[in-house]
Amino acid sequence: MGILIVAIFWTATPLLAQSDLEFQARQAQQSLDNAWDKLERSKSAKARISALTDAILSFEESLSLARDSLRQISVLEARAQQKLSVEEEAYAELIGVLLSIDKSPIQAELLHPDGPMATARGGMLIADLLPALEEKVQSLRSDLEAARYLSELQYQVTLDLQAGLVALQETRAVLGRAIADRDDLPKRFVEDPAQTAILLAAADTLDIFADGLSLIAKNEAEGSLPDITTRKGTLPMPVQGKVIRYFNEADAAGIKRPGIVVATSDNALVRTPTAATIRYRGPLLDYGLVSILEPQQDILYILAGLSTVYGDIGEVLPAGSPVGLMGMSELFDEKNLIETLNESGGLRGETIYIEVRVNKAPENPLTWFEEFGVK
Repeated sequence: MGILIVAIFWTATPLLAQSDLEFQARQAQQSLDNAWDKLERSKSAKARISALTDAILSFEESLSLARDSLRQISVLEARAQQKLSVEEEAYAELIGVLLSIDKSPIQAELLHPDGPMATARGGMLIADLLPALEEKVQSLRSDLEAARYLSELQYQVTLDLQAGLVALQETRAVLGRAIADRDDLPKRFVEDPAQTAILLAAADTLDIFADGLSLIAKNEAEGSLPDITTRKGTLPMPVQGKVIRYFNEADAAGIKRPGIVVATSDNALVRTPTAATIRYRGPLLDYGLVSILEPQQDILYILAGLSTVYGDIGEVLPAGSPVGLMGMSELFDEKNLIETLNESGGLRGETIYIEVRVNKAPENPLTWFEEFGVK
């Protein structure tokens, strides 16, 4: 009887708030639908690069929502299965007790070895346990339905996420071709390849390279792009992500850098926050591929760690134009999204280094860009 009581009064806790999960999954689906609509409209848009950029950003945002939703579903589904497994033994013992009672002779069920009083007490105990047993059976049924619901929801979100990833990759490829074919951007100067090679060979620090950028320009137009200092602190981040190292914060090796490090999703799109001239784009030291932008005279945005860079040196880009893509983390696995999410805790395996220089001196990028726009 002790086993019976323990099994019946095993503490039951809610496995999930289904309405919250449904809302998150629906929100991700609506966001994906919106991205698909933007992609379809981009096919006939006059400003094709801008439309493709907008579609990619929508896909990135919706896939981020879908990944978060899938990660939560996976955690709750595992918790539900674990809870059912833990209770399986108790339920098995409970069923065994009930079966043994059912097979007992009717006289043994009506009479107690200790006499009529004990028989009466046993009957009262069984009567008290029956409602609790019924409640526990209902709880078990709810747990099983919850596990089934989570499995179905996980399957649907995974399908949506996989379809969105394929569309995102294809859209990035189309964007790359559109940028390669673009020939309508103005140029502030013409690059001198010989001077660029000399500067790359001579510069052993980012500071020296940035200070010598004027040497690689020929036939530079006079003047400057419009003043952006009045917008300081309100400019959008060049990429969606999460700041993981702040201005002058030491890294694991104790090295401090006058910029910030942002963790991004794989192949994230990097854009210029304002209209800007491409002062340099290409490999630099140990920073990987770098894009250095000049939004106005004596101000530079340095974006380092990209996998792909767009545009030509000297071109003037409109605000929001793509300047490159981040790389692909080894953790990422499109074919096994659930395991990838569980192992990595998300999909932020790529990092970009961002530096802002004003009059050749570094300033905290977060005094220029809106950190709350970083997810």
